[in-house]
Amino acid sequence: MLNVSNLSIHFANRYLFDGITFSVNAGDRIGLIGRNGSGKTTLLNIISGLQQAEEGTIVKPKYFRIGYLPQEADISSDKTVKDEVYAALEEINVIENRIDELTSLIDKSTNYETDSYNKLIQEQSELHERFALLGGHNIESEISKVLKGLGFEENDFSRSVSELSGGWQMRIELAKILLQLPDMILLDEPTNHLDIDSIIWVETFLRNYKGSVLLVSHDRTFLDSVTNRTIEISNGKIYDLNKSYSEFTKFRNEQREQQLNAYKDQQKQIAETERYIERFRYKASLATRVQSKIKMLEKLDRIIIDEEDTSSIKFKFPEATRSGRLVAEISNLSKNYADKLVLQNINFSIEQGDKIAFIGRNGEGKTTLSKILAGVETYKGNLKIGHNVTIGFYEQQHNNNLTGDDTVFDIIDRAATGEIRTRMRQLLGTFLFSGEDIYKKVKVLSGGEKSRLAIAKLLLQSCNFLILDEPTNHLDMNSKDVLKNALIDYKGTLIIVSHDREFLHGLTNKSVLFKNHGLIEYPGDIFDFLEKQNIESMREIERKDIANNSEKKIISTNSQIYREERKKIQREENRLKKVIEKCEIEIMELEDKQNHLEQDFSSEDYHINVDSNLDKQKEYYEIKSKIEHKMEEWSRYHTELDELNKDYL
Repeated sequence: MLNVSNLSIHFANRYLFDGITFSVNAGDRIGLIGRNGSGKTTLLNIISGLQQAEEGTIVKPKYFRIGYLPQEADISSDKTVKDEVYAALEEINVIENRIDELTSLIDKSTNYETDSYNKLIQEQSELHERFALLGGHNIESEISKVLKGLGFEENDFSRSVSELSGGWQMRIELAKILLQLPDMILLDEPTNHLDIDSIIWVETFLRNYKGSVLLVSHDRTFLDSVTNRTIEISNGKIYDLNKSYSEFTKFRNEQREQQLNAYKDQQKQIAETERYIERFRYKASLATRVQSKIKMLEKLDRIIIDEEDTSSIKFKFPEATRSGRLVAEISNLSKNYADKLVLQNINFSIEQGDKIAFIGRNGEGKTTLSKILAGVETYKGNLKIGHNVTIGFYEQQHNNNLTGDDTVFDIIDRAATGEIRTRMRQLLGTFLFSGEDIYKKVKVLSGGEKSRLAIAKLLLQSCNFLILDEPTNHLDMNSKDVLKNALIDYKGTLIIVSHDREFLHGLTNKSVLFKNHGLIEYPGDIFDFLEKQNIESMREIERKDIANNSEKKIISTNSQIYREERKKIQREENRLKKVIEKCEIEIMELEDKQNHLEQDFSSEDYHINVDSNLDKQKEYYEIKSKIEHKMEEWSRYHTELDELNKDYL
């Protein structure tokens, strides 16, 4: 358990949080929410020990381990991906090295009767037990499973960390934390660096995690899938409920509505009382009653409304000239980066009014095709842009587009025309530029700030074909809602690359899966796509392509196939439980024999019969070896059972 007590910290002459108190227990999976700047990252930094609070304490057990994934990390390593992950498993490495040392010392020993020898044996036994508990015997397969779950291929394991992009390096950092199995995992916007199938894999991992999880995310679907508790930071206070994000927000809205109604009733009562006092203050016959009313007002426990940020506004894209029916047509298009093939002989057409989601694993070509359509990337093959098409393009990297001495306000001022000019500050505020921030020079903005500025600028552009590559990565929920509502009302054609399922939901009418250098088109939005595939991980597409007359069968959870598969799983589950139980009985029997021998060794007549003692010593070490073997067997069967349950879930 970790206890946060009366924590306070100031920032820019205001309280980020003031005297907040809460506890985190094993099994808690907490979503930490609040607008940008409310103090979420600061709280994670304090809990992890990277920052100190001005007041208050954080109390945790002595050997309590915390794994923290910040939003960005400066990673420098010449190791391979696999070696980098393995090197982070410090306790396993330390134990493994110490076991090797002890084995060497034991092998060199000749006197088996000394206390020092027995201490070596005892330490070795304890370390073997701890090693098995940490999953040391299966660590190679665990590393492989986690890396693949996060999107790495087998041939990526031997690549140097230094040659990978920042996003893939952050995945390595996440893999380290998940494999270390700390008591508490802290995650700050973990989905920013993941594609949809990796996000779903992480969701499954965290739902089954036995420790505690505290995460910051602006991905509603991710929060709802993982969390069983929500803590909101708002105006220096926290609101803590054992509810998922959606349940929490629904309850808080109902709570605010009830509170507002009670506040209005009380204000009405106060106003009536004050009018009574004012009217009859100087009437001697009513003096007692007036004084009673005054005292009543003084003692009244006045209702204070929880402050809520209601600065959300609605913007529409400026009207643009309508394009022709055919917006873009691609035929036999291919793209290579040096020796790496990304797209091969693809054929694809886009019609006016299409709203298309590009989905699939990172590296499959979503961003590449977006850039080709936007005219900023070369290619081989044919691309025809239709009549009267004007393109607006948002890309993940804005460093080349937003530079120089212009201020944030200058950028928006030049782009804004017409009625929107009267609401430029409101637009900037929606995308988290307020006060003096609007006069920051573009060249000093962070990557996240540039992303938000680019989105705000995009809302002011008149174009009939929008191409957006991961537009939500640096937006809070309020800003995402503004953008999504504007896109829903948008009359033009839309291509959007995103891993945010809730953002895509209801926004697109077609999903295009990028896979094996090609494209597969599906009608409907992202949830239609996932439902048709009957999957919780998009990687299962490769495992569940069941063809029938060249059409994919959808395996229903109510189908006979599913029931048969579930029966097989139950049979295997029962078998594993039986062998685990058998292992436990055998271990107990061996430990009983071991205890009897240890009692013999401590008896007074132990040294009388030397030959008998040598036989007992031999038997003792044989039993210890059998126990270690059985413990490894027990651990392996347990891992298989856990994997079976995870696969079914």
